[in-house]
Amino acid sequence: MIRLVPRQSASNGWQVATPLLAVLATMVMGGLLFAIMGYDPVAAIRTIFWDPLFGPAASYSRPQLLVKAAPLILIASGLAVGFRAGIWNIGAEGQYIIGGITGAAVALAVYPLEAWWLFPAMVAAGLAGGWAWGMIPALLRNWFGASEILVSLMLVYVAQRVAAWMAFGPMRNPEGMGFPGSRNLQQYPSAANPELIAGTGAHWGVVAAALAVLATWFLMSRHIRGFHIRAAGIAPRAARFAGVRPQTLVAFCLGLSGALAGAAGLFEVAGPAGQITDKLGVGYGFTAIIVAFLGRLHPVGILLAGLLLALTYIGGELAQLTMQLPAATVQVFQGMLLFFLLGFDLLTRFQIRRRVSA
Repeated sequence: MIRLVPRQSASNGWQVATPLLAVLATMVMGGLLFAIMGYDPVAAIRTIFWDPLFGPAASYSRPQLLVKAAPLILIASGLAVGFRAGIWNIGAEGQYIIGGITGAAVALAVYPLEAWWLFPAMVAAGLAGGWAWGMIPALLRNWFGASEILVSLMLVYVAQRVAAWMAFGPMRNPEGMGFPGSRNLQQYPSAANPELIAGTGAHWGVVAAALAVLATWFLMSRHIRGFHIRAAGIAPRAARFAGVRPQTLVAFCLGLSGALAGAAGLFEVAGPAGQITDKLGVGYGFTAIIVAFLGRLHPVGILLAGLLLALTYIGGELAQLTMQLPAATVQVFQGMLLFFLLGFDLLTRFQIRRRVSA
């Protein structure tokens, strides 16, 4: 009865409306799912989206919003640059893990040294670790034509095994009575990433996320490399005639997204997580993909989307405590959000027309 007709150009109205409709549809379908499971849908939606900001526990959950949003925004900012060029880094979770390991390794190697330069050195090591892990799929694509999607994704599982090896082996706390995990960096003043303003949740990772938003906005809108990235994403063949070197672009985009993901891992290990464990990866790298697309691959949109996805993390945890909702609530919501986002996104490029019978 209906058919999809390609638009002559993408609809600006639908590009703005798509994320809003995806969020609304997620709430409606999520409420229906909760009702089927036997929970009050209105109470569940309120607990996830309203109570963390304005409910009885808001004094605790509001600061957590920045804690959860910072790594999502930092990682998504790097991913969005590559996505705009048609370069698909799906393995930011692995780069996040490796960045956390390499950054923590600097502090643990000189423990218990106290020095002003230690934390900056950890940040540099986190950036370098994530960059190096991101360059593996870049080099394999440039040299052998391998898919960066598959290579980056498979490297996530390698990174998880590396983290487990470090937690049980070289980085295990010698004073930890045999339990896996490194020393707690929060108890190491020169290596800690503390709250900068009491009661806000803001740490150096939040500052880095804000700087990443500004830097990627400048890159994409004011720098010649941003023009190359946009051109490669829209018309790859025409971009080559304009002087864009595809191999250089692949290395730049995967290296940048890997470095920002590695920095996010370091800020988490030195701050909220506190140590290297075999459970270092918490899914931020994968959730950041949703953040990037929900934010329309635009820095300001990513900032808002990161705060929204952070809200689902906090609200999901609150719903588990107060309503005994299953632990997978957050993943279900995030999966629904991506599903509806991709579905509604079709309308930016196609129009729905009624099929006329012959």
